[in-house]
Amino acid sequence: MALFFLAENGASLGISSGIVEAVYITGFPKESDLKLTTATTKLKLPEGSTGLLVKNLYLSCDPYMRSCMTKQKEEGEEGGYILLLFVYNIAQGLLHCPVIGLGVAKVLESRDPKFKPGDLVWGHTGWEEYSVITTESLIKIHTLMCLSLTILDFSSTGYLGSSGLFICYVGMPGVTAYAGFYEICSPKKGETVYISAASGAVGQFVGQFATGCVMLLEVLEARKR
Repeated sequence: MALFFLAENGASLGISSGIVEAVYITGFPKESDLKLTTATTKLKLPEGSTGLLVKNLYLSCDPYMRSCMTKQKEEGEEGGYILLLFVYNIAQGLLHCPVIGLGVAKVLESRDPKFKPGDLVWGHTGWEEYSVITTESLIKIHTLMCLSLTILDFSSTGYLGSSGLFICYVGMPGVTAYAGFYEICSPKKGETVYISAASGAVGQFVGQFATGCVMLLEVLEARKR
């Protein structure tokens, strides 16, 4: 929940919450590795920014994020988030910064002509209510929707048109499963398909696509036919 009030210069201020990485994670993640913070933020793009100010609507928690939270020892890098800095444009240290992941957000202010206030976008953002992000990896949802609806039919689900679909069915997990199964693997009916992590975000979709094939599913490290 966010509260708003006006600063002396008329700019809106928001009191919002976010999830930050408190320590580099080792072993199995613990609740204490992350911290809920509350801060007052100016709801305006900083001077010199060429990106977007967005309100985050949906956030995705994906397995790849675990490796991004581990301290790296190569060339003095502070952590795996170095791989995502070009997306989120974080200038300060990596610890105590918002967790970074895929999400759906609404544009509040833009200095990129390809985006305007009110647009819904999908891409990397912070685990916080408001983020200032760069636009290199962002996709407008209406553009992605045109592609997604040629892949999956959600007309009977009741969720068609919900932007929340873009962190699951028609987001990274669903599109990854589709491309891997139909474009790269492309098995024929009756052939054997092996699916590792069949209960995972991507594997569960591959299992549905593979109807008509002989499936070997790996779930919780126990291989089952």
